[in-house]
Amino acid sequence: MSFYIKSLFVAVPIFMFLIALEALVAKRRGIRINRQADVITSLSSGLTKIIRDGVKYGFAIIGYSWLVNNLTVFHIENIWLAVIIAFLVQDFTGYCTHRLKHRVNILWNRHIIHHSSEDFNLACALRQSISNAINFSTIFMIPAALLGVPVKIFIILGPIHFFFQFWYHTQLISKMGLLEYFLVTPSHHRVHHAINPEYIDKNYGQILIIWDKLFGSFQSEIDDVKPVYGTLKPVRTWNPVIINFKHLWQLLKDAWRAERYFDKLRIWFMPTGWRPTDVKEKFPLLEVTNPAKQLKYNTNNSGWLFAYSWTQLVITHFLLFHLLIIFSSHSNTMNYLYAVVLLLSVFSFTSMLDNSNFAFIAELLKAGLVFALLSIQDLSWYGLQGIPVYLLITYIIFSLVLTFYFQRNEKDDSIVNTSPV
Repeated sequence: MSFYIKSLFVAVPIFMFLIALEALVAKRRGIRINRQADVITSLSSGLTKIIRDGVKYGFAIIGYSWLVNNLTVFHIENIWLAVIIAFLVQDFTGYCTHRLKHRVNILWNRHIIHHSSEDFNLACALRQSISNAINFSTIFMIPAALLGVPVKIFIILGPIHFFFQFWYHTQLISKMGLLEYFLVTPSHHRVHHAINPEYIDKNYGQILIIWDKLFGSFQSEIDDVKPVYGTLKPVRTWNPVIINFKHLWQLLKDAWRAERYFDKLRIWFMPTGWRPTDVKEKFPLLEVTNPAKQLKYNTNNSGWLFAYSWTQLVITHFLLFHLLIIFSSHSNTMNYLYAVVLLLSVFSFTSMLDNSNFAFIAELLKAGLVFALLSIQDLSWYGLQGIPVYLLITYIIFSLVLTFYFQRNEKDDSIVNTSPV
């Protein structure tokens, strides 16, 4: 089990505690920053990210170990100096890749999930991509390789650097004095997530804000310009799997519909949001032109449906951690099939929040796959036998029945808008 996966067993409970604490403090202050469906989507997105990382889906164009073995010209002997250099390189790499994801059409698909929430809270920090199968960030780590910074430093530093980006996704912390000069703070990151014209595409930094100040992408939070969150083309769904590939699907459709072959090619590499003129005219998209009049996506879900969704989320998390624990004991094929069960679960209960017909279809596929895997393993479940298996079967049956029930009984006109922000 990798250091990253091991660290999740510590980090996830801490994140859950802080998310709950933020919600409690916000409620006591009378600040509405958490909507149940939105939080469920955020937590579900974090779950899909762990699933993807757990089954090691994806590959790097160039591995850092290859760079060290082939490009090192000088070995740093002092371990603390090596750690400092590694941190600076890691953070600069994060800044560069983050900026590219915002500025290049095809790369935006790898990041849209993180900006899809129209709220801003600690939970939305967990909205992480599962569509970034190809990792190109190592290219920016060549300076560390030239200096011979050991691979093992990045193995430990990488998860720590990633987890440290969690805390500043909040509206409860105002500006932080001297820290504003060199660290990414909640104020800086509120600007980054905002779609106001004054704030759009600013503050790409991950830990240090100095890169934005050096390269002209910095914007401080303006007192009389309240940030409005989300994306300029609203995703309008609670399903994190759909959100992950929504922009890619739109690019494919636009490329197919474009009349000029040149437009079919360049659409992938143009600035984010660019569409061929003929396609824009024939197939207009819903777009936020005035953030001050934004209408948030919302659905009229019953309290029982929320209770069902929360229960599904908790059970799926338990199954996920079971997968991580037994991962090395089974073949890749069996692990991938387990991961598909979990993804179908997420797809199902988040689609239910959208009142989508896909919910029951996904639930049927999940049930079929679970029973097929039980049959293959002679009525055991990845090493579990007896009572745990019976509980799993009971869960699958109830899940299928309740999904069918909610599919038929939730209001057909469940999609509504809230009042302007």
